[in-house]
Amino acid sequence: MSTTLISLKLDSDIPLYEQLRNQIVLGIATGKLQPQEKLPTVRQLAEELGINTMTVNKAYALLKQEHYIVIDRRHGAKVHAHPGKAAIDEEAADQLEQKLELMIAEASLQGVAADTFYNLCARIYSRMNIQKA
Repeated sequence: MSTTLISLKLDSDIPLYEQLRNQIVLGIATGKLQPQEKLPTVRQLAEELGINTMTVNKAYALLKQEHYIVIDRRHGAKVHAHPGKAAIDEEAADQLEQKLELMIAEASLQGVAADTFYNLCARIYSRMNIQKA
């Protein structure tokens, strides 16, 4: 994994661990990170990004909990063979629905029409070259 894939904004309101988690999820979704691909160690990634190891550790723990990565003491962290698939249960679906509901509400309040929102989603899917489930 190249750290050029990761772009953190130190002055953002979004916590660094969350930015890191999001960048890795995007990397997996777009195919820039392949299933079974080895990720840098917590120490390596923290050093390369110039951030605290606890920040990377927190991001990795969250990614593991969400089934995007697996962590093995002997082999380190790597992208899950079927990233996120195990996380698609009722709770995950509810969380996704809540996130989408908020995004749609914000878009609506900004005057974004439903068809424009759909088109934006389709364009993002297309640009990311995401496999359809």
